[in-house]
Amino acid sequence: MASSPSSATVYKGRGATYDPHNRFSPTCSVVEDDGWWHEEATTSLATEIREEPSKSALSWNQSPDLPFDRSLNPFRGCEHGCIYCYARPSHAYWDLSPGLDFETKLIARTGLVEHLTDELSHPHYVCRPINLSGNTDCYQPLEAKYQTTRRLLELLLACRHPVTLVTKSTLILRDLDLLAEMAEHRLVRVFVSLTSLDANLKRTLEPRAASPQARLKVIRELNTAGIPVGTLVSPIIPGLTDHEIERILEAASRAGARTATWMLLRLPHEVAPMFEAWLQAHYPERAAKIMSLIRQCRSGKNYDAQFGKRFRGEGVFADLIAQRFNRASRQWNMQPRTEQGLNTHDFRPPRAQGDLFI
Repeated sequence: MASSPSSATVYKGRGATYDPHNRFSPTCSVVEDDGWWHEEATTSLATEIREEPSKSALSWNQSPDLPFDRSLNPFRGCEHGCIYCYARPSHAYWDLSPGLDFETKLIARTGLVEHLTDELSHPHYVCRPINLSGNTDCYQPLEAKYQTTRRLLELLLACRHPVTLVTKSTLILRDLDLLAEMAEHRLVRVFVSLTSLDANLKRTLEPRAASPQARLKVIRELNTAGIPVGTLVSPIIPGLTDHEIERILEAASRAGARTATWMLLRLPHEVAPMFEAWLQAHYPERAAKIMSLIRQCRSGKNYDAQFGKRFRGEGVFADLIAQRFNRASRQWNMQPRTEQGLNTHDFRPPRAQGDLFI
């Protein structure tokens, strides 16, 4: 049952304040107050997990904005609960809401290692870096139980297949042994997402993600272990986090990050009204200004999905962000994100030898 921004509630440890209507559903049910007394609803929501047998492993894209053409996504939905997450609308494909459902009703995909083995063994497969993961965080809390990401890394290491990872979780340090060995063969690059250094802002913006200081520790430990690590300053939110650009890049560089890139806040589909409701709940005095700046970067709209514009925006304010980011990157000797240099020449299909004995 859908709720609306007017009925928004701040839930403990959650980003979304309501469940928007599923745009694929033919009907819409809305909660209405009938005037009768009722017990006050709890503001604490439990996480539910269900398993889904996967039909394939790799997801493919032809986006000119992305530096990779294939990705792996072990989980659907994300318990981190980042209110701005561009992946939220994808939850509607499973008849779930992009709002609270996205961060409380999670789907663990099973059989991924077996499917990936089959796909890497295909005679026409061409080895290029796989991004883990392109949709939701592969090291979200669910990974501690399922260990799908670790088993995928074990397979990729055995096959000498390159991979890139983007995360905002400290759980990645569990796999330091695998990542260090992959780094020795030039098979891995890690990008740690840093949105803000303000721990108080993080608690509502990214309620169940690691703290800023914990993420800097991740960068530090990965760098110490010889694993190439960079930072993804994303999303930059005009009027809320853009003033931190220089400080984030300085902190990431001092921790050991050697590459950096950025993305402007993206508000596709249901994310726009949810983000506005979040602003009204947590920053009502700044909400109008922030939304005005966002629209100035999006040709007067909440979002523009055009290739070449969706990640960077356009206009005076977007140009200013780009100039500041580039200048700070040069100051701290941070290189742009790239998948070039990863080793694709030593790839060996997982069944190349075993098939001889079948």
